[in-house]
Amino acid sequence: MGDGGGLYLQIAPGGSKSWLFRFTLAGKAREMGLGSTGEPPRGISLAGARLAAAEARSLLRQGVDPIKHRGNALRRAAAERAKAAANTFRSVAETMIEAREAGWRNHKHRQQWRNTLATYAYPIIGEMPVVKVGTEDVLRVLRPIWTEKPETALRLRGRLERVLAYASAMKLREGENPAVWRGHLSEALASPRRIEGKVPGHHPALPWQHAPLFMADLRGRDAMAARALEFAILTAARTGEVLGARWREVDLNSAVWIVPAERMKAKREHRVPLSPAALAMLRAVLPLSTGAESHIFPGQQRGHGLSQMALLMLLRRMNAQNEGKPIRWRDARTGEPITAHGFRSTFRDWCGEASHHPADLAEAALAHVNRDKTEAAYARGDLFAKRAALMADWATYCSKPPADVVPMSAVRHAG
Repeated sequence: MGDGGGLYLQIAPGGSKSWLFRFTLAGKAREMGLGSTGEPPRGISLAGARLAAAEARSLLRQGVDPIKHRGNALRRAAAERAKAAANTFRSVAETMIEAREAGWRNHKHRQQWRNTLATYAYPIIGEMPVVKVGTEDVLRVLRPIWTEKPETALRLRGRLERVLAYASAMKLREGENPAVWRGHLSEALASPRRIEGKVPGHHPALPWQHAPLFMADLRGRDAMAARALEFAILTAARTGEVLGARWREVDLNSAVWIVPAERMKAKREHRVPLSPAALAMLRAVLPLSTGAESHIFPGQQRGHGLSQMALLMLLRRMNAQNEGKPIRWRDARTGEPITAHGFRSTFRDWCGEASHHPADLAEAALAHVNRDKTEAAYARGDLFAKRAALMADWATYCSKPPADVVPMSAVRHAG
């Protein structure tokens, strides 16, 4: 039964019906089945058959065999399905890590990437084609740890977002990134910063009022870890920057420590003004130097600097020996033992609450990047002279005799 334009309804001896397109190409009569009759998705309606026949006629006018064209399309679709199956979330994540890890700061950072994905993401979505990972899949990964381990969950969400963004850049998926927080996951999950008792990204810090008491305790300890922590406090530097410091970076005469870009979080060289107290401490350890390339704070292993563990163990010993006293070296808000990195918060709080120095100067001392691109374009200097005055004031405060310090809220901070 013909419909016109080469479209026919074919009825088999058993009564089944299907659509058929008949055409002539290169002088040869050909037939192409279009599918069984019926309503989509199981069958093809008359309207659908007419549309398929029209597309076939269009190809014929271009000299293209519609049967071969359909075969090629099916093969391409099969290849795309195979490609999607091969590009699992795990394989894409590992490829991304290998491509980008050379630019990451240290081995620990690279290992954390792999560990968090392997522990929390791969068991749930690791073998899924990355093209199929959606919002509900991301939530299945995050929900089990969102309230129990908010800091880990926050970092994991960022890593999921980065992997999926990489997949999009590599043309392995399309559409919105299902791991984006703002305006997306923020509507489905509680803000991690509002989860009671959990403060992601917060390093337990000493109240600034107790800094002189702590420094007096620290300076009474004859250990290289104590000197490294003292230097970190006086310079408000990150512990990684301090532990990796070498003598070639320091100019004692000009009172400056220049941290190279490769060891800075923002990958920009940072000049640190050295207060008289910081200079005195450096001169005290200078006899241990074996040359310009040697570490300022050498570890027990020859040619290596101190490790983060050395600072951690130092603080543990100090807390253990201080147990039972009115003031313990703990964070005032959480009661957790303080961390070396937390002294940057101690410094920042002192700047804002007890000094006359402006906030932008404190941020510059902490080597924080100015997020306002317009403001950053005009503020091209590093405020070195003003920062030198700030660090001198901070060192003076840290060196106040403990007897002159009123331990504010000592009972409240006792934990």
